[in-house]
Amino acid sequence: MKNLLNLAFAFFFIGTSMTLAQQPQAGTTAGRIIGTAKDLKTGEAVGYATAALYKVGTDVSTSGAVADGDGVFYITGYDLGEYELHLTFLGYETIKRTVNINSLSTDINLGEIGMTDEGVALEEVTVQGQRELIEERVDRTIYKAENDKTTAGGDGTDVLRRVPMLSVDLDGNVSMRGSSNILVLINNRPSAIAASSISDALKQIPADEIKAVEVITSPSARFDAEGTSGVINIITKKNTLQGATLNVNTGFGLRGSNLGLQGSARKGKFGFSLGGFGRAGYNILGSFENKQVTNNADGTVSTSMQSADTERRDVFGRYNFGVDYDINEYNFLTGAVNFGLRNSENWQTDFLTQNYLGDVLRGTQNRGTNTIDNSNSVDVSLNYTRTFEKKGRELSFLTLYSNNDRDNSFTNTLFDNEDLDEVFSRTRNVNPSKNEEFTVQLDYVTPLDEKGNKILEYGAKNILRKAYSDFSYFLAEGEDGEFVELEDPSLNNEFSYDQNVTAGYASYTTPFLTNYTLKAGLRYEYTTIKADFKTEFEAEIPSYGTLVPSLNASRKLKNGNLIKAAYNRRIQRPSLRFLNPNIDISNPQQISQGNPELDPEMTDNYELGYSTFIKSTTLNFTGFFRNTTGSIQPLRTVRNDGVISTTYDNIGQERAVGTNIFFNINISNKLSLNGGTDLYYAMLDNGLSDPQFAAKNDGFVISGRLFGNYTLPKDWQIQVFSFARGRQVQLQGSSGGFAMYGLNFNKQFAEKKGSIGFGAENFLMKEFKINNEIITPTIMQNSTNAMRNMNLKVNFSYRIGKMSMDQRARRKKSINNDDLKDGGDGGQGENQNAGGGAAPVRNR
Repeated sequence: MKNLLNLAFAFFFIGTSMTLAQQPQAGTTAGRIIGTAKDLKTGEAVGYATAALYKVGTDVSTSGAVADGDGVFYITGYDLGEYELHLTFLGYETIKRTVNINSLSTDINLGEIGMTDEGVALEEVTVQGQRELIEERVDRTIYKAENDKTTAGGDGTDVLRRVPMLSVDLDGNVSMRGSSNILVLINNRPSAIAASSISDALKQIPADEIKAVEVITSPSARFDAEGTSGVINIITKKNTLQGATLNVNTGFGLRGSNLGLQGSARKGKFGFSLGGFGRAGYNILGSFENKQVTNNADGTVSTSMQSADTERRDVFGRYNFGVDYDINEYNFLTGAVNFGLRNSENWQTDFLTQNYLGDVLRGTQNRGTNTIDNSNSVDVSLNYTRTFEKKGRELSFLTLYSNNDRDNSFTNTLFDNEDLDEVFSRTRNVNPSKNEEFTVQLDYVTPLDEKGNKILEYGAKNILRKAYSDFSYFLAEGEDGEFVELEDPSLNNEFSYDQNVTAGYASYTTPFLTNYTLKAGLRYEYTTIKADFKTEFEAEIPSYGTLVPSLNASRKLKNGNLIKAAYNRRIQRPSLRFLNPNIDISNPQQISQGNPELDPEMTDNYELGYSTFIKSTTLNFTGFFRNTTGSIQPLRTVRNDGVISTTYDNIGQERAVGTNIFFNINISNKLSLNGGTDLYYAMLDNGLSDPQFAAKNDGFVISGRLFGNYTLPKDWQIQVFSFARGRQVQLQGSSGGFAMYGLNFNKQFAEKKGSIGFGAENFLMKEFKINNEIITPTIMQNSTNAMRNMNLKVNFSYRIGKMSMDQRARRKKSINNDDLKDGGDGGQGENQNAGGGAAPVRNR
């Protein structure tokens, strides 16, 4: 594999040198259209803007190009005639220029083309044609969520299902290229709202408030070393214009309803924003079946058969207040307070368990399980930014305080087998937890040449974290019996976990040779940890230092095409879900417990990509290889009664090699399509020699998505979306595949101030079913989870207010804490029933 990677990088440099030799030189007969995209407010280049050439009187692009990092584009491959040039980029209005081509042998230089923020003329401008959904830059892929109406009335989960390289399962767990070890930022900073899990955080963010999603697969040294597979940055809509506005959006459907208000105002140097969003989920029904066969130490075989009906109800809320102040031309202050609410209640009814020893039925149990998982969170940030007369030079000081309080409990009711209306006993687990964090960060950026092509970045950061988990078990006889706390310290204890991460980094960007760019960086992080129990147990965790290099190289080809290569090393610290010693026995046949002495995972990532523009089509191809050592994997043992006991250890090695391909096609001004596929080969091995625990697995995993948009007369739009993921390979078995789709009709009115939409999701399917399996030398488990996910919805939004241009360009910075292996399932497919969890040490 190492030789293959060396060959790939050699091919990158040799192949692009050949391409350089093949480019047209000065004095040839090939004419070009040349232009430079510039921000009309700031005069700065709009790098990687898309230029498309349309024959006058047609809806089909005949040629085009993607601008380089300096905003310069070159279009070739056209005939004589009259054309219309369309210049587009995320956050800007589409610019159109008429171009008359009378000769094919001379260049046509359009000079600088000013681009205006799309908010400047909210009422006055009507954008014709299709806005692209996918944008490719040197270091990231951007999904322009605001142009997708199929997510109206949904949440962040619905948006991320449409993003290239990401996979989101039915529970909202996110993975990138098959790995759930990712960092999720909101407006370039972490949030305690995401403290419980990524899936919970996404459900709190309304889809209508998301402007774009950035996928960064090879983060630079400026990012924290956490997140082995990359970074997801969710950008919400903001107001940078003078005046005041209020946005109202609401929706209702078979599975949920929502209401959101977002107001903002700007007067002179001050800007304010205030908003809130609430979402209720209901009628979320499903079921599960489980069969597990275990080989006992005495040579006997135990079999357990389980089934239950499930129901879930959710309430999510997100509320924010922000202010920014321009002290003067070079000094800026920003502050924000964000509150989050997440309440969830789950029921498992008619929970039947039948236990066999060999072929003999040894017992039947009927249960009902009620799980309550409530949390509230707050983020407070204050940031200062200092710019200078020299363009690109900047100093920033950033602070962030985050707090998450969570209360997770379950009650397991055992019914009398002779009379199912009679309660025999009840078991309750109560697990309040707290996650607190304070961060300070200092960053400095300065160009080293007049053009700003050579850039030096360096900075420092300190993160103080405190996590606390108080867990107790109680037992009561009958329906009215008093709960009595158990005295066993393994079931009743307090666990505290303090972590201090101090980091420093330096990064250097420079052009070299012809049309090459190199960005190299180095980051060092030192971590100290103190873990403690209230009684009996001890946890000794040594401090450790981590050196994290990163390297990104790119080569600009003709017509705006781009080839890029990258390497980075990442670290993944375990979150409290993997550390928490609270024993989860919500399902008595499958118990689990964290390991407080886990070490971090280490991952090396390699990537090679190519982007091209062919007439009206944008294509992107990326190949990658990922190698993870010390992988945190489940360690399963079988007790004498056939119960599976699961904990975690650093016993695994994970490798994956694969490719991502996606496309964007503007068939006409009315019709556009985009989609892609992700394919990788996973290789997993826990490295153990004991045949009772040794495990390895490998296989292909494929997923794909397709999106279509068609514009009808009178401001109507039709949008369709579909996503499918095949069987996912795991260390001990696999998780089954699934597919989903949606159809949306949207109508704009009142000069596009308002819109109303009608949507249907999975309307041809009664329910989803996902089949999971676990296979070890001592365990064979097959489970089926079903969810009724057909949904009909109606959405409405309206904007009140009129804005005007703000001539001052504000620069804002925010903290990025790129942290921790998440507490969500993350596509691992473990059969983890709710209850007994706690907030992770760090959100992402």
